[in-house]
Amino acid sequence: MIVFVCRDDFYSILCGIYDAWMSRGGHENVRLETQEEENEETLWLFADYREVQEASWKAEKVAEAVRIKISHEAYTWIYRAAMSCERGKADKIYRFLVKGFKVGRRIADMLNDPDVESVFSMNRQVANEAHLLTGFLRFSQMRQDLLVSVIGPKNDVTGILADHFSDRMPEERWMIYDEKRDKAALHEPGRSFLLVTGIPGRWREHLSLETDEAEFESLWRAFHQSISIAQRENYKCQITHLPLRFRPYMTEFGRGDSEKLSAPGKRAEGKK
Repeated sequence: MIVFVCRDDFYSILCGIYDAWMSRGGHENVRLETQEEENEETLWLFADYREVQEASWKAEKVAEAVRIKISHEAYTWIYRAAMSCERGKADKIYRFLVKGFKVGRRIADMLNDPDVESVFSMNRQVANEAHLLTGFLRFSQMRQDLLVSVIGPKNDVTGILADHFSDRMPEERWMIYDEKRDKAALHEPGRSFLLVTGIPGRWREHLSLETDEAEFESLWRAFHQSISIAQRENYKCQITHLPLRFRPYMTEFGRGDSEKLSAPGKRAEGKK
């Protein structure tokens, strides 16, 4: 068994797919894992572990082959699947492509196949979370007209969100920071966004509100509460449409005020 170990990002996974394919060891004797999975005590006994040698031409060659020999839809699937938080995603993408290169664009109709269904499922989960965050993401205005949003998604959707907001707010300076992955998307007016990893945890100390943002946030929360009709509140319905995991990052819920995240009954129980 040959196990190729790559970084947890789309570019490195594509390079890993190229190395695994060109190893000529037989697809059943090859696996692809990310570095995070390798460190989780899941080592294969007697396996030959090899670090993926990254190169832009490898990633471009695999991407082009997927788009031409399979379909653009399949490329979108693996692009989103690579952002998933699911374990074993790199190897699942590899198995999907092995079958995809055999059957071509018909792979999208083979959802009864476990390898196809797993990639489709990851693709859908990432797309759904990114779609929800385009509506639930909140910006705060810092000094020098910088808009900052902090998020903590399950999946690595920062790139998808950055692409969305660079189209919606092309003339604004903004930053979307994923605090779970220390990753940020930076955007300057009139330019393409830039993805940066390894952001220091104390970066917020170098930013200052120095604006009336706090006052506007307080007014927005007051407005949000004033339009609520107590007799028509349905917390089960609210949780269905707005999952609790998004609320700590939203202005309406106090950005982390845990007491505001639960229904009145649960708050009352906590006060006993």
